[in-house]
Amino acid sequence: MTNRWAEWLRRNGTTRFDMARKAGWDAFVNAAPREPLERLDRRQIAALDEEELEDYNEARIVWNANLPTVQTPQLLAAYAVFEQVLASGRRDGDRQRGSVVVSADAGRGKSTTAQQFGRDLHRRICRREGALTAEGHQRWPVAFIPLSAGMTLKGLNQKILEFYGHPAAARSSTSSLGSFAVDCVLSCQTRLIVLDELHFIDFRHRHGIEVSNHLKWLANEMPVTFMYVGINLAERGFFDDGLAGEQAIYAQTSRRATRCTLSAFSLDSDASHAMWIKTLRALEGGIVLAEARPGMLTDHAREIFRRTQGNIGSLTNLIDGACLLAITKGAETIDADILAAVVMDNAATRSAAR
Repeated sequence: MTNRWAEWLRRNGTTRFDMARKAGWDAFVNAAPREPLERLDRRQIAALDEEELEDYNEARIVWNANLPTVQTPQLLAAYAVFEQVLASGRRDGDRQRGSVVVSADAGRGKSTTAQQFGRDLHRRICRREGALTAEGHQRWPVAFIPLSAGMTLKGLNQKILEFYGHPAAARSSTSSLGSFAVDCVLSCQTRLIVLDELHFIDFRHRHGIEVSNHLKWLANEMPVTFMYVGINLAERGFFDDGLAGEQAIYAQTSRRATRCTLSAFSLDSDASHAMWIKTLRALEGGIVLAEARPGMLTDHAREIFRRTQGNIGSLTNLIDGACLLAITKGAETIDADILAAVVMDNAATRSAAR
């Protein structure tokens, strides 16, 4: 007979969303929260048979690796910027809309922030306006388009069409692809298009300039708000439209786009230190270990900051590793020894060693 932990895993195991396709985005948007996972004490864990223990430990690893998103100050500040920019999306179709650029160092949670906001917006619009447009088309409020290395103008259009599942994505000319992409957006009444991993485009190269100009054309043709997400896009020339020197001040992108940065946590003030503690407390409250306790993370707040430099990506990696070690080593809590045993990402390790 299947044990209940194996059943929990079947219903709540790791989900791999293909964000680059409508079906994957739909699964992400409409995914139900995981069922709560019971926290067993050491006596109850010791009573499990071999298979039950294996499945319970796997369930805990899955749960601890997918703790609820914490409403950090950085996330809330980004949401406020997004909502302000989206206000221009209420303009009539003959008026130019703004765009938002989420640009920061790696490991700051840019993609996660964009995905969470896009999911919430998608749900709100579908709830308010229904699943179908007045013409009977499927309403699709948000499109999430992750880019890839060496992106060209044609490749960008293909990525958009592949998301919508358009059959012409692989066999049409460059000029036709752009028109088809506009048709998809108009038919589905898309309001927000998120272009992720934009740092793959070199905006000072010929192909990058072509893509930049094409993005402006799409913004003129599509009644949507664009959200551009990438690593240090200003330094990569995104705002300059391929222009150099004094000519860069005439770049349209710089006037139309609002930049949103995601900063790391700091301990520079009492207020920032308090926000770091609050974030750690929120995370530790969801961890499922036999001897999990309040203060399990906050008691080591400064050491965790040293190991992660306040970067949310490094922090989640540290917690994932610490939870795994706490289970496999039998510690059943996160302490100084467990934290010291976690192998961190390269950037965090190098920074912590300075």
